[in-house]
Amino acid sequence: MNHFIIFAISFILVFLLTFLIRKVAIKLNFLDKPEERKFHKTPTPLMGGLAILIGMICAFFLSFFICINLIPPVKSVLFFFIGLLLVCFLGLVDDHQGMNPYIKFSVQFIVALILIIGSGYTDLIGPWFVTVPIFVIWMVGLMNALNFLDNMDGITAGLASILGLGFFALGILTGNHFISLISVIFIGATFGFLPHNFHPAKIFLGDAGSMLIGYTLSVLGIVLLTILPKNFSLFLPILLLSYAIFDISLVSFTRKRDGRRVFQGGKDHSTHRIGTATGSVRITALMVYLINILIVLITVIVYETSSQWAILITTVLFALVFIFFGGKLDQIPILISRNQLRTKSSHDTTK
Repeated sequence: MNHFIIFAISFILVFLLTFLIRKVAIKLNFLDKPEERKFHKTPTPLMGGLAILIGMICAFFLSFFICINLIPPVKSVLFFFIGLLLVCFLGLVDDHQGMNPYIKFSVQFIVALILIIGSGYTDLIGPWFVTVPIFVIWMVGLMNALNFLDNMDGITAGLASILGLGFFALGILTGNHFISLISVIFIGATFGFLPHNFHPAKIFLGDAGSMLIGYTLSVLGIVLLTILPKNFSLFLPILLLSYAIFDISLVSFTRKRDGRRVFQGGKDHSTHRIGTATGSVRITALMVYLINILIVLITVIVYETSSQWAILITTVLFALVFIFFGGKLDQIPILISRNQLRTKSSHDTTK
């Protein structure tokens, strides 16, 4: 019941706050303008990530009055929210004026180091010189993977809610208060934003929102490693977040293979290809939701088996399925936008 109350608070806060943030974005001309590589036809407000950030912070502090016994250690929460603020600020700057991808990666790298070192996660899977680089790649990779996926109405916000449910289930099953509390706040915030973002979207997450979502999911994955047996845990977060990993892998591989700019946005993501096949943004979003609901259910079932072989076999099967799925999607025609061509110089951010 306490978790449900916190979810409701987070949902209501973000749902109502988004109305205000949308008006502020319009007044400040904080708009995402139509381009060749984008689907929307009219300027659409950004700053959705700011609504989610404020909602999550307020919901967390209000949770002190509801269930103090569920509050995780101060140190882990402090560095989590420091990173959340930095990532959101980075995204807002990028949304407003654009940013060189390499500067963006550098700041993400610093944010990841602050979280990993500050929270004491430097030796979870081995010596620090093994653990830290792997975790940095994990965090920076997921921040950009969710940024990549934020390319059609409702995709990333809905996906985040579903993956949050997966982490919440694992948090409850393992008795970890950090995972259960942060994930339920996260679910409420992203689900509260979704009605504004589902097609036709009235406001976008922006880089601030999509990177915030990637950051949160990456941290939940790392915390999960602190409570699971080492021979069992490494593949579980990968399994849970496998669709986001699949999409960024598909896009990176096909762009590199075809001689296009990897870090330039385009209409060549898995979601774009599914959208071309279905002819509907809404159906595409629902299909992505369904795929990730299945992934979450399978991940939780695999965890419940407590079998190392079960998770290894499932991970291999998932990899094979995604390779096959990617091969089929690769056959669907895509529109190559001019900004991806190597003859054009641009510092536009990834999407």
